[in-house]
Amino acid sequence: MGTVFWMFSLLALPILQSAKILTVCLIGGSHYLLLDEISHNLYQHGHEVRMLLQLGNPVITGFSYAGRADSYQTSSWSLGETYIKEYNNWFLEQQTEFLLGREDFNNFLKFMGHLSYQCDKLLGDKGVITFLQRERYDITILDAFNPCSFLLARKLGINYIAFYPGTLNGPLSIALPSPVSYIPVFSSQLSDHMNLWGRTKNLFYSLLALVGQELVWSTFREVAVRHLDSGSAPGGLEELHQGAELWAFNTDFSLEFPQPLMPYTVLVGGLLNKPAKPLEQDLQSWISSFGEAGFIVVTLGSMVSSVSVDHLLTELVAGISRIPHGVLWRYDLKRWPHHLDTPPNLRLVDWLPLNDLLGHKKARLFITHGGQNSLLQAVYHAVPVLAIPLFGDQFDNAVRAETKGLGLTIKPTQITRELLSSAVQTLMQDVRFKSSALSLSKIHKSHPVPPALRLVQWVEHILQSGGGTHLRPISLTQPWHQRYLLDLVALLFLALLGPVVLCWTFCRNKNSRDKHKKNQ
Repeated sequence: MGTVFWMFSLLALPILQSAKILTVCLIGGSHYLLLDEISHNLYQHGHEVRMLLQLGNPVITGFSYAGRADSYQTSSWSLGETYIKEYNNWFLEQQTEFLLGREDFNNFLKFMGHLSYQCDKLLGDKGVITFLQRERYDITILDAFNPCSFLLARKLGINYIAFYPGTLNGPLSIALPSPVSYIPVFSSQLSDHMNLWGRTKNLFYSLLALVGQELVWSTFREVAVRHLDSGSAPGGLEELHQGAELWAFNTDFSLEFPQPLMPYTVLVGGLLNKPAKPLEQDLQSWISSFGEAGFIVVTLGSMVSSVSVDHLLTELVAGISRIPHGVLWRYDLKRWPHHLDTPPNLRLVDWLPLNDLLGHKKARLFITHGGQNSLLQAVYHAVPVLAIPLFGDQFDNAVRAETKGLGLTIKPTQITRELLSSAVQTLMQDVRFKSSALSLSKIHKSHPVPPALRLVQWVEHILQSGGGTHLRPISLTQPWHQRYLLDLVALLFLALLGPVVLCWTFCRNKNSRDKHKKNQ
């Protein structure tokens, strides 16, 4: 009887055959690391996966797009060495501006302008487009940070799942319920506890976000019109974003501020988190030399490791020399200033196994630029952080980490040797930071389904159900005046105002008649 029951149960389960899935990675660095992990996980679950990878974007020092043996397939595309050299030189100049505190929205629009130019060339490459169209993919998973990914999916005529490498407050146009009274707008650098001034600032930033979104789309509008048929050319980013079958975000509520979600959103933060592996003997010996003092990991992204800002480096090194812990810093050794000596407790490396180091029992602190992946790895391994945000969403990420009690923040323009050593000392001596890190780690790890499997299951759900239409509420297609009940407000206003006007008109006419009778 039991055997018959299990056979019936297995037959009742929906059977998903291997699907053909295209993943799209048009930006390098941490974006590639995430799409690589997603592609590999889908392949391991029996799907045929190909990644379209654009080469030539600025990459992490010591890192290469080697891919994975015996895993998913890769189709690479490039604009050529001449453009790549010019683009990378421009990008290095922008990094210096970031470190000097000169980030502004115009620089971001210039960056989007470069992505738009690259997009124009990609969509115009008939060889690549024809090959991808001929493959007839069941669905594509794209990097939602780059608008070109959406245009490519439209060009290929494939349904798409949007993967956003950051927090929930990035793409505002996906219409999540986001009351400005307690949900910080992107780039506002606010927490979910706002006073009157904070709510005023958040409202102002919410209005600016709408303008910024339109300015970003303006850099891609001509590309869309040029390469898409008139029937499929989108009216704006909002239409592209809301056309996704599903939105997956690289975050979870261990770091994210609690807020309402929609059925078409899923949180999969922590895709790169894994149990730590043993370190190489050389590295282990160096760590052991510092005894119970332990060591600090420093990774400030490709920014500080690719450009030289002498004043900043001098203060960082001077601050490091004042602490008793070993400090392991990933930095491009070729770019290290020759005049700057390294103290005995500092070791510079081109590349380091971040996950394995943070998972080491003697890891005491993580000094990071505040990238989303870095913070999630710190949460996973319960390591307090000192955030030095440089650009983009890193400032908002640092606010989240500090609000959650994971660590402290210092802006790069404020760094002095005294402030750095004092902050490190505070983080080491105040047990509340380690306690918060342990609590956040417990929250992150105790989710019933690991993030990698969670995303695979949702992708398969979309494939099995023929799309995500059942997840999208009608509000996404309603005119804005209906969505916010402005038509009802207008009707109620007229309904209340009508009797008042009639009464006023009646009284006025009556008074006029009375006056006329008296005059007679």
